[in-house]
Amino acid sequence: MPRAILCILDSFGIGGAPDAAEYGDGHGHDDLGSDTLGHIAGHHDLHVPNMDALGLGAAAQLSTGHLPRGLSDTPRGGRFGVGREMSKGKDTPSGHWEIAGVPVPFQWGYFPQTIPAFPEELTEALIVNAGLPGILGNKHASGVPIIQELGAESIRTNKPICYTSIDSVFQIAAHEEHFGLERLYDVCEAAFTLTRPLMIGRVIARPFTGETPETFRRTGNRRDFAIPPPEPTLLDRAKAAGRNVFAIGKISDIYAGSGVTHKIKASGNMVLFDRTLEALDMAGDGDFIMTNFVDFDQEYGHRRDVRGYAQALEAFDRRLPELIARLRDDDLLVLTADHGNDPTWVGTDHTREQVPILCFSPRLTPGEIGLRRTFADIGESVAHWLGLEPGKHGRSFL
Repeated sequence: MPRAILCILDSFGIGGAPDAAEYGDGHGHDDLGSDTLGHIAGHHDLHVPNMDALGLGAAAQLSTGHLPRGLSDTPRGGRFGVGREMSKGKDTPSGHWEIAGVPVPFQWGYFPQTIPAFPEELTEALIVNAGLPGILGNKHASGVPIIQELGAESIRTNKPICYTSIDSVFQIAAHEEHFGLERLYDVCEAAFTLTRPLMIGRVIARPFTGETPETFRRTGNRRDFAIPPPEPTLLDRAKAAGRNVFAIGKISDIYAGSGVTHKIKASGNMVLFDRTLEALDMAGDGDFIMTNFVDFDQEYGHRRDVRGYAQALEAFDRRLPELIARLRDDDLLVLTADHGNDPTWVGTDHTREQVPILCFSPRLTPGEIGLRRTFADIGESVAHWLGLEPGKHGRSFL
């Protein structure tokens, strides 16, 4: 019985979606013209021959009409295409849920780009319910800069740093030792109870270590408290059919643990790659592995680090043959993304982009799968490969 491995290269977009002009940073800058892959390749001599062989360049050309510098329009194996999101938004849950067969049927709640960003009743309730002396931040911010700005004061006052972004999210940063990791999780759980009625998609615990702004570092003990998908996803369907579902990285948090049989936490793309290989060694007939490679987004997209993003893509690409070499004849490997995060773009937020769909199996004939009208086609294709019952939102391209 075949197995399937779905790798999400977090934020690896390949050109603005048709509705990109409707999305932006809240300051008058829209996402029209954003192109994560194309702009990285335009600024850096990008070398990703293994993904290119699977159709990365051809997919990018199909998406934008232009072939990124240094890539080929002639794949040498696998099937390639372009995914277009139908859910409203450009955030992590929307992209991931739709990939797993469930487009988001509602509008997320968001916090305004004001200071303070959070309603007074929300912050007052959080302070009381979590037993806090107060909070810091209370604004839109990027994670690393706000920790550098307020980390020392947080340690001194024992007040956590609360911030948001253009996404539907409430983030809380605190020192792992001075504030306490478990206490941070408790505060986030209290915050999730308060933000859920507002349809805020996630509350994220952002622990950090270090004693000075120069040494503050976010750790791998992040935890997401997320609203669960509104109906069964590919993960739920696989689990219900008796399959093992390996959720690696932040996958389990994104789906609120639903449909997961093996939760494997890891931090850093190369460690995540190691855990994926280990899961593949453990996986039996009909099992499903899903990994989110977060560094592309967290470390390089949001920080607008073009060179770092390019080097991370190259590092991933160099290891891809290891994964392919471990595939059985009937295994399926799918590489895709959940949204864009163009590191050349204005601001620090995600960009509304189309994504690559690259599929490989020793049993799969090469070819083009075209431009898919919904990410849900990815989940339905995996379901078809695994012999699961089809869902109602997408169509298999296999």
